[in-house]
Amino acid sequence: MVLNIGPQHPSTHGVLRLRLVLDGERIVSAEPVIGYMHRGAEKLFEVRDYRQILVLANRHDWLSAFSNELGVVLAVERMLGMEVPERAVWARVALAELNRVLNHLMFLGAYPLEIGAITPIFYAFREREVLQGVMEEVSGGRIHYMFNRVGGLRDDLPAGWTGRALEAVRGVRSRMHELDDLVLGNAIFRARTRGVGVITPEQVHQYGVSGPVARASGVDVDLRRDEPYLSYGELFAPGGPGRVVTRAEGDCLARFECLLEQVHVSLDLAEAAVDRLAAAAPGPVQLRLPKVLKAPEGHLYVPTENPLGVNGYWLVSRGEKTPWRLKMRTASFGNVQALAEVLPGNLVADMVAILGSLFFVVGDIDK
Repeated sequence: MVLNIGPQHPSTHGVLRLRLVLDGERIVSAEPVIGYMHRGAEKLFEVRDYRQILVLANRHDWLSAFSNELGVVLAVERMLGMEVPERAVWARVALAELNRVLNHLMFLGAYPLEIGAITPIFYAFREREVLQGVMEEVSGGRIHYMFNRVGGLRDDLPAGWTGRALEAVRGVRSRMHELDDLVLGNAIFRARTRGVGVITPEQVHQYGVSGPVARASGVDVDLRRDEPYLSYGELFAPGGPGRVVTRAEGDCLARFECLLEQVHVSLDLAEAAVDRLAAAAPGPVQLRLPKVLKAPEGHLYVPTENPLGVNGYWLVSRGEKTPWRLKMRTASFGNVQALAEVLPGNLVADMVAILGSLFFVVGDIDK
């Protein structure tokens, strides 16, 4: 039997369709059908200048807006050979890690909901609101922050923000054990996820899977440590707060555990960055730029470690104020490709558990 899941099924994280071929209750083959949310962002980039691109770039993964902006400005800054003020660098790290925690908390709350546990999402959203308040105070936005600029940040941090940010980070950290105990201590959750939907390291490499999904299969890759940008090289140095979370099992439970532990690491990184900002003397957060910003002729690829995995921008410039080409390599696209390999052989009842554990946003697939 051929069974269509979607394109409006509530368990599919947006408008995604899965075409399953079943033998009784067991999946024989699975084909992800994408494109229902395609907005043509990459073509729209080509007719907008480098400042206008940001408003489109932060929307493809709507849970990782700050990180999406960051990849674009890093690409343009490297093309221009631009050195951003140190204060802006540390502020970017702090806000990127807070945004990473917001992303992870959404999945940590929503994933148990998809397999029948409603309570965790209330705990996750309680902590999200605390951190949303910190991000909103800085940028004025709750989802699409539009706070990065080529050459730095839009504004300096509000007076007293570092103290309030530290208080929020420490408060969230002190309560995270409640979510840990609630979900990982649940025998039903463990039974639904242990040994289900195993992804091997070979499949990770074949399909371009990245982020916590790849690290849960034992693939020890994190661009913040391996190809450091901003000030991550210092944070991931020996003795620093940065560390890469991995598991070996590669199943749904391992992916959830990775995501949960990464929240703790990101809170440590955010706290270290905010501490650095609090101790630093006041200074600029933005370089003075010409009214019309043109990148020199050339091309480069800039990957960053987004919350869901590797997000890369390939920028091609012909010396104009708009890019000739700006191509995105999104994390969700690689993660969802693996469904065709992972789902066959599993029961239909386990399909939702596997689908939810691959941590994707459909706008990040369709772009």
